[in-house]
Amino acid sequence: MRPVRVLGAAIAIAAVALAAAGCGDDGKNGGGKAEASGDATTVTVQAGNGAVAVPAHPKRIVSLSPTHTETLFAIGAGSQVAAADSLSDYPANAPRTKLSAFKPNAEAIIKYRPDLVVLSNDMDGVVKALQKVKVPVLLEPAAAKLDDAYDEINDLGLATGHVAEARKVTDGMRADIQETVAASAKAKGLTYYHELDNQLHTVTSQTFVGQVYGLFGLRNVADAADKASGGYPQLSREYLVKKDPDLVFLADTKCCGQNAPAVAKRPGFGDLKAVKDGGVVPLDDDLASRWGPRLPQFVKAIGDAVQKTR
Repeated sequence: MRPVRVLGAAIAIAAVALAAAGCGDDGKNGGGKAEASGDATTVTVQAGNGAVAVPAHPKRIVSLSPTHTETLFAIGAGSQVAAADSLSDYPANAPRTKLSAFKPNAEAIIKYRPDLVVLSNDMDGVVKALQKVKVPVLLEPAAAKLDDAYDEINDLGLATGHVAEARKVTDGMRADIQETVAASAKAKGLTYYHELDNQLHTVTSQTFVGQVYGLFGLRNVADAADKASGGYPQLSREYLVKKDPDLVFLADTKCCGQNAPAVAKRPGFGDLKAVKDGGVVPLDDDLASRWGPRLPQFVKAIGDAVQKTR
C-alpha cells in the first residue's frame, strides 16, 4: 500500500487544496490477490481504505471519479459500469448521472444497487456509510506520482476481472510517455507556468502535474512562490511578469475560456517571452487534470510545445 498523501483536488479548480489519502499497492503485484470466500470467488485489493474484498466480476459498478470512469472503459470494464458521476464526460457512452464526485451521497449511490463503488475522495465519510450497508468501496485518490497512476489502473483491473487488459494499458502508457520525453530530451533549462484558472492559481514541481513537466527537465517558475499552499500557490501578476516563463500552459481553456489572445490582453502580459514567441499553449482541461489512460496525450502536448520552443 502506498503512503498517505495530500493532493490538490485532482488538480480541479473548484478545490485546489483537497486532502486525500493514499491508495493502491507497491506496484509489484497489481494491488491485491484473488481469494476464495465460501462458494463465491472474491478479489482483495489494497486500496486507500485498506484491504477491500470485492466480487471477482462486479456487474454494477458506480464510478465517482472521471479518471476512474475513463480507466474502467479503457481496460474493458465499461459494460460493468452501472452509473458514473456528473463529471465523467469521457468516453461519450459512459453512463453519466447527477451523482457528485466531490460530495458523494451514500443514499443516492445506493439507489443504483452497486456491487462495487470506486471513488477518489472520502468527503463526508461516504466510504464508511457505504460499508455499513455492505457495499464494497475502493478509495483510489488522485495520483501523487506516475507510479501511483499505473498502480490504480492495475488495481481496477484486478477488481473487475481485467488484469491483463489493465497491464496492457499501463505498458502502453509507459511506452508512449517514454517516447515523447526522449524526443524532447534537450528541453532542460526552459521555464514554464501551468495555469489552473485565470486568477493565476498554479502548480509547483512537487505536484503530480509538476512531476509530469519535470520529465522534460522544465523548470517551474512557481516553485519559489510556494510557502504554505501545498503545491498549489496563487501567483501575483507582478511575480509572473518578473519570472517571464518561456512557456505558458493553459489548463483553463474550457472552464475559463482562456487562450493565447486572452493572455496577451492581460496587463503586462504582452511583454512575456511566451506571448511574444508563441509559447502560450492551450491544453484540454480534462487531460491536464486526470491521471488515467489519456495521460500520454497530456505529455504529448507538453512535448510538442517543447520541441517548437527549442
